[in-house]
Amino acid sequence: MGKGDSARRLRQVTNVEEARRDLGARLRGLRVAARLRGYQVAEQAGWHPAKVSRIEHGTQSLSEDDLSAWCRITGADDELPDLLATLRNISAAWMEWRRIVGHGYTNHQRQIGGVEERTELLRGYDPQVFHGLLQTPDYARALMAAGMEFLNTSRDLDAAVDARMERQRVLHRGRHRFYLLVGEQALRTTVGTDTVMAVQLRHVITLMDLPRLVFGIVPAGAAYFRRTTDFVLYDRRKVLVETVTAESAITQPREIALYEKVFTRLSEQAVHGDAARALIMAELAIREGST
Repeated sequence: MGKGDSARRLRQVTNVEEARRDLGARLRGLRVAARLRGYQVAEQAGWHPAKVSRIEHGTQSLSEDDLSAWCRITGADDELPDLLATLRNISAAWMEWRRIVGHGYTNHQRQIGGVEERTELLRGYDPQVFHGLLQTPDYARALMAAGMEFLNTSRDLDAAVDARMERQRVLHRGRHRFYLLVGEQALRTTVGTDTVMAVQLRHVITLMDLPRLVFGIVPAGAAYFRRTTDFVLYDRRKVLVETVTAESAITQPREIALYEKVFTRLSEQAVHGDAARALIMAELAIREGST
C-alpha cells in the first residue's frame, strides 16, 4: 500500500470516528434531557454500565436495536428515524473511489443506473460539467478518460461509456422526472476538444425539449450564498456528493433537507428555456468558430 492509499484510509477512519463521536454526543444530549444517569439507561436496556459511556464517547459501535432502546428509554422516539439514518450513514456514507471502481467503472455506472431507475424525482447540480444523463458518448469518454488517468485506474473505458449511455434510457420511459442544473462554467469547461463541446452543447439544446426534463443554468454572475460542489438528490432518500477522493452517500433527513434548500436557491438563480438556450448558443458560436 502506497502513502496515498494509507492517507486516504486514515481520512476514512477519521471520518467514521468523528461521526461516531457526534452520534454519541447527540445520544448523551437525549439522556441528559430525560434526566437519566448512564447507569439508569444501562439498567433499563440490560447493558453493562460501561456500554453507555463508550457509546457516548464514540468508542462503542451500536446496533439499530441499541439505538431504538436508547430512544425508547429517553422518551425520544421521534428522534429515531433521523438517528437511524445517521447510524447507517456512518458505515455506508464514505466509499473511496478506488474501491468504487475496484470492479471497473462499468459496474459503477450500472449501480448508478439502478438507483436512477428507482428514483421518481432526480435533481442534480454540477458547477463545471454536464450530468451523465445529458452527456454525448464523446463527452462522456473524455471525462472518464481524464478520471481514469488521474486515479491511474484505466481498464474498461469503452464498456463504461456504453453503460453510461444505457443509463440515459431512463429519460424516455417510466414516470421519472429530472431537474438538472449546471453552472455557466460547464458551458466553457473544455471536455475533450472544441468539436466534442460543440456536439455536446447542441445535444443539451435538443434534450431541453424532453417533457420530463427541466434544465437550467446558474449564471456566472449569480449572487454568492453558499460554497457548493456537485451533488445529486434521489427523491428525498439519498444525496450523492463527489469529492476528489470519495463519493459520499448522505441519507440523514436533516442533511438531505439542507441539500434541498441549496438546490432550491440554485434553481431560483438559474435561467431556463430561451434564456438558457441563449447562453448555450453564445458559447456554441465560439466553439464552432474555433473548429
